[in-house]
Amino acid sequence: MTVDVVTFGCRLNAFESELIARHAEAAGADDTIVINSCAVTNEAVAQARQSIRKLKRERPAARIVVTGCAAQTQAGMFAAMHEVDRVIGNDDKLRPDAWRAIAQALAAPRFGIDASEKVAVSDIMAIKDMAPHLVDGFQHGLPRVFVQVQNGCDHRCTFCIIPFGRGNSRSVPMGAVVDQMRTLAERGHAEIVLTGVDLTSYGADLPGTPKLGRLVKQILRHVPELKRLRISSIDSIEADADLLDALAEDARLMPHLHLSLQAGDDLILKRMKRRHARADAIAFCHQVRRLRPDIALGADLIAGFPTETEEMFARSLDLVEACGLTFLHVFPYSPRPGTPAARMPQVDGVVIRDRARRLRAVGEAALQRRLDREIGCERQVLIESATQGRTEHYLPVAVSGAEPGTVQRLTIAGNDGSKLLVKDSVMPGLDPGIHAASNN
Repeated sequence: MTVDVVTFGCRLNAFESELIARHAEAAGADDTIVINSCAVTNEAVAQARQSIRKLKRERPAARIVVTGCAAQTQAGMFAAMHEVDRVIGNDDKLRPDAWRAIAQALAAPRFGIDASEKVAVSDIMAIKDMAPHLVDGFQHGLPRVFVQVQNGCDHRCTFCIIPFGRGNSRSVPMGAVVDQMRTLAERGHAEIVLTGVDLTSYGADLPGTPKLGRLVKQILRHVPELKRLRISSIDSIEADADLLDALAEDARLMPHLHLSLQAGDDLILKRMKRRHARADAIAFCHQVRRLRPDIALGADLIAGFPTETEEMFARSLDLVEACGLTFLHVFPYSPRPGTPAARMPQVDGVVIRDRARRLRAVGEAALQRRLDREIGCERQVLIESATQGRTEHYLPVAVSGAEPGTVQRLTIAGNDGSKLLVKDSVMPGLDPGIHAASNN
């Protein structure tokens, strides 16, 4: 029997699920289901609980282990579920020795286990270092893979529980990151994504305090065989000069950024304890567009934060146009226990859901405008599967007949409202030595 990992939440969780599967299988945790949970919203926690109950009904003999941010912050709640056999923290889930101990515990009889005995969650705030994690089991030629370079967060936004699930910010040394990137590029992975919890805080804990931009430049300089480099969500106020230089100067750094903006009203941003104002967000978007005119920008936005009036919400709506955003990740606000925002005057739930719907509608319209503008453009598309690829700007493309893992130069002929369509199913791919990006 194999180990199955069910992942909720962010790309970092998805990357870590690969590690969990390898460690659990190597430890012999057979017929085990691991729930790698997310704590960012109440809905994410509820979905994890629902999944646990459903999976137990479908596979009553399987052992269920819960980990991730929700397990780290609400271990007792999961341990109280009779379907759950073990609850482990975010540090233990990535350690092979922890999985060996878990496998031994799972092999013991279940009867008479108290809820407290199920829990193995250490103090995440006591974790100071971060070892590099390379998934040796990545399939050769897999189109897009992730490299974790940072974990944790030193900031305390009033709505966010994640620092208590991930701990303080810590970084992988630059040399180790470059080595990982080179290994993955040599294995034929066309695109590599740098990921972390608070990516732009990278390096603050390392000797010499290198920033993310320096890391990016080191990768591009020392891994010439890397075709495409992408970075995941960043905090625009922390973007450094080297990062912007790399964006402007090296076409291998993809023209796509996802920004942690959260709101468009200054008072709400202040109550969120964000470190930027509305004008900062708009200025940053204009700056990167001058450096890379074709860039596609996405953003996280929260609808219905405590005390948000309709006028304040309108500033989040019009921020989409002011910043020229293409992709929106909309979160209906939900109070997380123990956060300052949970103690603020709350917006009615019906209003929150309506505002989230309206914000998503604005986002869908923005995406449609970008899809329409792509018609007639020649794009270099990373083929992800037999039916879909992604442009440099992370726009989805419907394809057929192309080999996954290759980069194809394709002309955009139209769109179906969600994906770009191309004139020809397959066109000649790029030579492996040619950079698979364009800065025109």
